[in-house]
Amino acid sequence: MYEHEVKSGRKDDELKVAREGLAERIARWTGEKNRLDTAIPALSVHRWEGPTEPASYMLGPSVCLIGQGAKRVMLEEDVYPYDAYHFLVTSVDLPVVAQITEASREKPYLGLTLVLDQREIAQLMVDNNLPAPRVQPAGRGMAVSEISLPLLNAFLRLIDLLDAPEDIPILAPLVQQEILYRLLAGEQGAHLRQIGAAGSQSQQIARAIDWLKGNFNRPLRIDDLADFARMSTSTFHHHFRSLTAMSPLQYQKWLRLHEARRLMLTEHLDAATAGFEVGYESPSQFSREYSRMFGAPPLRDITGLRQQAAGAEATE
Repeated sequence: MYEHEVKSGRKDDELKVAREGLAERIARWTGEKNRLDTAIPALSVHRWEGPTEPASYMLGPSVCLIGQGAKRVMLEEDVYPYDAYHFLVTSVDLPVVAQITEASREKPYLGLTLVLDQREIAQLMVDNNLPAPRVQPAGRGMAVSEISLPLLNAFLRLIDLLDAPEDIPILAPLVQQEILYRLLAGEQGAHLRQIGAAGSQSQQIARAIDWLKGNFNRPLRIDDLADFARMSTSTFHHHFRSLTAMSPLQYQKWLRLHEARRLMLTEHLDAATAGFEVGYESPSQFSREYSRMFGAPPLRDITGLRQQAAGAEATE
């Protein structure tokens, strides 16, 4: 019993040192920036000196770690809180609402995101004879798990490569492959293998999601999308909702409205034109659904966003 407690205490100490090391590295590379896209293409680091308002965006296949602070990610009614003791993994593109819940100037939120490549997952399974998962229904495309020391150490080695940019092209892919292996061998491995396994229901839904992202402004017939995913309509609808927490029509609506918001904010399109560009034929329907999603009609919402941006620039 005593020996077990000693080993457990030593592991806890090593995890504490590794978490502190992760926070120190992220703080050094972010500096005063909120976000830095690093020299490793799939890796970005983040820093916030206070809790944030909920923000909606598309979170692609990725693993997210926190060195300091806490965050929660919402997928429709599901809430996924995580901190320096846990990581978030996403296996398909999901429309989420995220909020940093624990951060201050003295102890800023410090996190990172590593984009995952589904083709690399599939290749790793083939190259290393990792067993294909047993056939099972698609579950949620997002999960939170407790972080292990080997996984944390692999991320530390990846960040350390930023100090040796000449080594990144050769060594970064190897470390990223180790990270993928650790994920596949861990608690969420079975689900990630579902995404990587050709012909699995999760992989078929991921294929349909890719089509939706590229064709969201076109009329959507669920029967046609189900055929594209090579599933019956009822099976497709059930597994799409299981993976994404929403229906295909809700997913399309999210894509349309966020693109319309971007067009109005950055391209200075008026509401009627932006709505038409993303597939709406009725300006009143567009305004109604926009207000429901963003809490205000298009003109008022965009005016508020521009005022917020101007205020942020004035304080810098």
